[in-house]
Amino acid sequence: QVQLVESGGGLVQPGGSLRLSCASSRSVFSFRAMGWYRQAPGKQREWVATITSTGNTNYLDSVKGRFTASSDNDKNTVYLQMNSLKPEDTGVYYCKADGTYGYWGQGTQVTVSS
Repeated sequence: QVQLVESGGGLVQPGGSLRLSCASSRSVFSFRAMGWYRQAPGKQREWVATITSTGNTNYLDSVKGRFTASSDNDKNTVYLQMNSLKPEDTGVYYCKADGTYGYWGQGTQVTVSS
């Protein structure tokens, strides 16, 4: 069983930054990819970003240029650096590990508000 634990969420003003972490109980390089998703109140969960085991990244159009996904295998952790945050970025952020099975973390709340 794989455990994923997100952290780093919080309340931030528009234009601010946060860095989310997702700590894995297994090497992140053992997965095909690690993804970040978010779910705003009353909305469906949406994909935000992916980082593959080879280091390739992809982003939702609305976060391109503002969010950066990275990984640190020594720490079994992936990160999502979020800059220039907007109120519409508010939601619960989840990480997902894509391997033989998909594994989800419990989520961390991000609130962007003045």
